[in-house]
Amino acid sequence: MDRQPHNPALDRRVAELVAEYSGRSASLAWLLCDRHDPTRVAYDVVDSQGRSERLTYGELTRRSASFAAGLASMGVGPGVRVATLAGKSAEYLIALMAIWRLGAVHVPLFTAFAPPAIALRLAGSAAKVVICDSAQASKLIATDADLPETVVSHVVIIGESEALPESVCAHTFHDVLAHDGSKIVPAALGGDAPFIHIYTSGTTGKPKGVVVPIRAIAAFRAYVEFGIGLRDNDVYWCAADPGWAYGLYFGVIGSLSTGVHSLMLKGGFDAAATYRVLDEHGATSFAAAPTVYRSLMCSDAPAPRGLKLRCASSAGEPLTPDVNEWAAAALGVQVHDHYGQTEAGMLINNHHDPRLARPIQPGSMGIAMPGWKAVVLDRGEDVEVPAGEVGRVAFDIAESPFAWFADYEGAPEKSAEKFAAGRKYYLSGDLGRMDNAGAFFFSSREDDVIIMAGYRIGPFEVESVIAAHPAVAECAVIAVADKIRGEVIEAYVVLRSSATPGPEMAAEIQQWVKNRYAAHAYPRQVHFTTELPKTPSGKIQRFVLREARKNSASADSPASLP
Repeated sequence: MDRQPHNPALDRRVAELVAEYSGRSASLAWLLCDRHDPTRVAYDVVDSQGRSERLTYGELTRRSASFAAGLASMGVGPGVRVATLAGKSAEYLIALMAIWRLGAVHVPLFTAFAPPAIALRLAGSAAKVVICDSAQASKLIATDADLPETVVSHVVIIGESEALPESVCAHTFHDVLAHDGSKIVPAALGGDAPFIHIYTSGTTGKPKGVVVPIRAIAAFRAYVEFGIGLRDNDVYWCAADPGWAYGLYFGVIGSLSTGVHSLMLKGGFDAAATYRVLDEHGATSFAAAPTVYRSLMCSDAPAPRGLKLRCASSAGEPLTPDVNEWAAAALGVQVHDHYGQTEAGMLINNHHDPRLARPIQPGSMGIAMPGWKAVVLDRGEDVEVPAGEVGRVAFDIAESPFAWFADYEGAPEKSAEKFAAGRKYYLSGDLGRMDNAGAFFFSSREDDVIIMAGYRIGPFEVESVIAAHPAVAECAVIAVADKIRGEVIEAYVVLRSSATPGPEMAAEIQQWVKNRYAAHAYPRQVHFTTELPKTPSGKIQRFVLREARKNSASADSPASLP
């Protein structure tokens, strides 16, 4: 049953956006950059010392066109995959726009990934070019015979050039920018053309490739209008890392689609720096993972008086009510919780748009965004359940004009698991309930994906790395509640008979994961055990471990931020 009354004005706006981004001649360079006032500020990029570099839309047009000419000389064109392994910077933004100006496809790589995780994504996407920070270049040198082979032929280094294998042609960012080539005509490939190839983690198997078409931007743009409530005169800051979906979709694409003045902070999280940027740059709209708000709440840094914030938004994991008890006094606004996925964008929100805004209910992730029809299905049958009953959160595709996900690249079995009732419904993989007024409440994840500080981490990836340790016989990882991050990883490990459990072995396994997978995804606790709970068919029962950990008398203290 649809409990959300339709607003004709919003329905018309949904139709306008679908038409705009689905057109046969849709051009990303035009939609995200060239149509905006060239004198208008696109981004102020701020470093850890508070120094800022301003990039106008006119400069972004000019510099991305020059960089695109350099990429074209390397054979980059429509459909070619180009990866970025770079932090937030003006060069990163220029590179993205150049990739899309050529009709190429961007492959985002999170800078905390270790070489095996990077190699897997480069091989899976068949990326031909990698644009990376100088500090990241060494990760592209594969010395492990077990790593998948990639087809990367060119590497563009932001900063000082690094030594790379002779098989790879290395360039500096500035040399590519200064390439003296023919003028590039922006690609106009239409709404079905791909422009992002991003990977999302699940509980089993390898990370899954999601190819995003240009027409998906209709949903991304709708979210920054309806969910975040961006206005033309806003100063907007999405603090999420663009190596992941939320930061890329809404910290870059959503921002550029509106032509709004945005902020970007280089480096990792720092409470004092966050407050300084909000204050000195007059941010009016701020979006971040709950971890950021919890870290601000727990820090010793005082919130500046007189912040200009009009809206604060949160996504990536459920927002706990204590954050808003703090935010109203410290930030001057409540934080609105939003819900979405890599395969869709944002779906259910506590919207800032006044036409959709409602009083915040503690624990509610809001109502379905216009353009999406959200329902709750029975856990065993593909039928909708009454209000108040917990079931599978799903979306009726026929009544969701923003729906764009079709399948995972090269993974038909995993793709089939995302749909039900003959592809009538897109399944979120999460459990929740809906009340009589159409508000949704998250219950739990149907799978075992761990969400730590807004990052989705597949247990299988971490387990595969731990299992490769010569002392490990088998292992399982689970999520454990954490005050700052929401969840952290803990591992249960069965050692080989020749190995000795203890603090030294635990530290060795933690470092092993940092070096071979990602610095942010190591297990904060390693529990040694003689066996793991399994089904008769041999599948590890992580839920048994979660329950045992929850019932443990010796609860661990929250982990500190790295």
